[in-house]
Amino acid sequence: MSADTALNIQAALALGAQRIDSDSARLDAELLLCHVLEKTRSYLFTWPERELDPDQQAQYLALLERRIAGEPVAHLTGLREFWTLSLEVTPDTLIPRPDTETLVEAALARLSDGPYRVADLGTGTGAIALALASERPHWQVVATDRIAAAAALAERNRDRLGLHNVDVLTGSWCEPLSGRFDMILSNPPYIDETDPHLAQGDVRFEPRSALVAAASGLADIRQIAEQARAYLKPCGWLLFEHGYDQGQPVRALLNGLGYAEVATLSDLGGHERVTLGRLA
Repeated sequence: MSADTALNIQAALALGAQRIDSDSARLDAELLLCHVLEKTRSYLFTWPERELDPDQQAQYLALLERRIAGEPVAHLTGLREFWTLSLEVTPDTLIPRPDTETLVEAALARLSDGPYRVADLGTGTGAIALALASERPHWQVVATDRIAAAAALAERNRDRLGLHNVDVLTGSWCEPLSGRFDMILSNPPYIDETDPHLAQGDVRFEPRSALVAAASGLADIRQIAEQARAYLKPCGWLLFEHGYDQGQPVRALLNGLGYAEVATLSDLGGHERVTLGRLA
């Protein structure tokens, strides 16, 4: 496609859907074009014959080439939808994924909107903490991340969304916490360092430190589960997101550390995704 050939919205989307090598090629093209036009997806469907001006077309084609090369859409647009929120995203953190909404749902199902204290460890964009805070305005939510740039990103998302019941602290896992919590939850690194998926898809562009853990992906889960015993209130909940094949070892780990009511929940794809327990 020559840059001199004028494109309308319909043609631009068709070009993107044809050239992007992704299971969501059409959606990827729509999100990139929405970003360029500063319009919603419904606008694309309402005005398919509208021609892009030269600057818009050049910007769209440049983003399209970067997506074809594999860069995640969230990095190209700087935004990602999660739960009911639009979050700023940078290469400093993981890109929030729909599977993680299973963790949010599990947390909301276990505590009402009382004056509870809840901690989200390794918060990244702040997705989990902010989703919980948006649904439970009376919770006091603390979000931690050892990466200063990630903590700053979570703070920007908090301030932009006006969710003032969230405090963001810089530090590793439970270390920045003080006092006791009704719930601690985390989506920690859980991918084994030899997993071939690390060389595929969007994860190639995400920080490896947020993806990979030693001990077959269980090292950080174990460390958090050990630390959390000193920060949970009696009968407080501990919840983890983990890999689809890690439910059994995570249950064994929590049982071995003395947690009670240990159980695993599945995501919308039917894969074991969240394991939880209570401090006995």
